[in-house]
Amino acid sequence: MSHETATAAAPSLPRLNEPAPDFSANSTHGPISLGDFKGSWLVLFSHPADFTPVCTTELTEFARRADDFAALNTKLVGLSIDSIYAHLGWTRNMEEKFGVKIPYPIIADLDMKVATAYGMLHPGASSTATVRAVFMIDDKGIVRAMVYYPMTNGRNIDEILRVVEALQTSDKNGVATPVNWKPGEDVIVPPPQTAAAAEERMNAGYETTDWYFSKKSI
Repeated sequence: MSHETATAAAPSLPRLNEPAPDFSANSTHGPISLGDFKGSWLVLFSHPADFTPVCTTELTEFARRADDFAALNTKLVGLSIDSIYAHLGWTRNMEEKFGVKIPYPIIADLDMKVATAYGMLHPGASSTATVRAVFMIDDKGIVRAMVYYPMTNGRNIDEILRVVEALQTSDKNGVATPVNWKPGEDVIVPPPQTAAAAEERMNAGYETTDWYFSKKSI
């Protein structure tokens, strides 16, 4: 196979600010598709395998924080390439052994269609398990952020929540958020695009360090 043919056959992976790959799949809550979540934000995340310790800590923590995501109009969906029976057994085990009921669906992706469409399979990590991928998809079905973690290290759920709220804050207010921003802190006003606007910026009433760097509270 030529390089050109191989390149042409490669799947188109998700990219920021483009539509999320559509999917229809079976889950622990029955059949679901991407379209089911239109009008809500979605955090779609994969885990390497059921009945594994790091994944157990992640899924139970997502469950504990489900109400925090719901307050941001954000749904949760998990995924691995295990069977629906493994998912059901594992969720029942987490409720019995860890006292946590999993309230969100987990996709059973045995044919790897969803995992492949979202680039969740990394041969350098494993050819038979999904890495810890996270996709934050907005209420219009657009990929807004994505993070990949190695199989050995669990995710920070606080950070995923923070990013979703930062994205929503930027959308609502036409602003950016600085490093380590948390809700309630000042935000960054987009820099001016013309010489006249730069001159006006100095007297616009913002907390201005220089013409290109201004912050305000919201």
